Formats: sequence, C-alpha cells, structure tokens
Amino acid sequence: MALINTISIWLIPMIICFILVYGTFKRVPTYESFVEGGKEGIKLSFSIIPYLVGMMVAITVFRASGALEYFIGLLKPVLQLIGVPGEIVPLALMRPLSGTGALSITSDLIATHGPDSFIGQLASTMQGSTDTTFYVLTVYFGAVGIRKMGDALKVGLLADIVGIIASIVIVTLVFG
Repeated sequence: MALINTISIWLIPMIICFILVYGTFKRVPTYESFVEGGKEGIKLSFSIIPYLVGMMVAITVFRASGALEYFIGLLKPVLQLIGVPGEIVPLALMRPLSGTGALSITSDLIATHGPDSFIGQLASTMQGSTDTTFYVLTVYFGAVGIRKMGDALKVGLLADIVGIIASIVIVTLVFG
C-alpha cells in the first residue's frame, strides 16, 4: 500500500518533468509553449462565461417556477407502479441540466435515506452513470461556435436515459 501511495504522489510531477525534458530535447520552447497555452485557456474561460450564466439562469427559473415539482408530481404515480422510488425523479431530471444541482440532490437523498439504502445506492449509481448533457452542449459547443447541436443533443439525452434505466435495473438486481 505504501508503494502505491508513493507512486501516486510522484506520478504527475514525473510526467511533467518527462514532458519538459522531452520538449527541451526536441528543441521545443517549453516555457513559451506553456505561457501560450495559459493565454488560450484564459481566452476560452472568458468565452464560456456567457453560456454558463445563461445555463444557470435557465436552471434557476426551471426550479423556482415550480415546473420541476409539477413534472415530478405527474411522474411519481407511474414510477411507483413499476417499483421506482419517486424520490429519484428530481435527480434523473436535474442530472442532464446541472452537475452541481444533481450533486446537491444526491447529497440530500443520501443524507435523508442513508448511503446504504436502495435510494442512496440508486442515486450514487445514477450520478455516475449519466452526464450533464445540456451543460456540455451549452458551454463547450457554444464556446467553439457550434450552432447545430441537434444530433449531439439527441445522442446525449439517449445516453442519459440509458444510464438512468441501467442504474435502476442494476441497482434493483444487485441491491433490491
């Protein structure tokens, strides 16, 4: 175990040193390349800000308007018929929208029901099996100027649905 800890502590600094030595050996101006990459990173950060703000406002309006609770109320009876706890619906709806919002819901579910409960295990599995599709499309596609994202949206949402269903099935089979 001590060997693994030592390796994990030194691995990244060794990789960085290797890259610097290799770049110097290949006569690449490593410091100048690093500074140029930093400049590009800052430019990218500033170009992402408007998309982040727009996404946060949309999520806040969706939650504050009561639309989320209304939609959950519609789905709860149907899900209870097939054995899916209604408490998981907010997470399933929030996860494609906001990673932070979904993590907050997951934390609340685990605090309320416990980490070893069916709902806690399902929330944890769902959190790891899905992605923040709308966030990714809005921020990253917007930052690089991609305007036509219909196919990516369809595939991303399909992947989220598959992740949600797979989470429910697997947690039910393993822990249910």
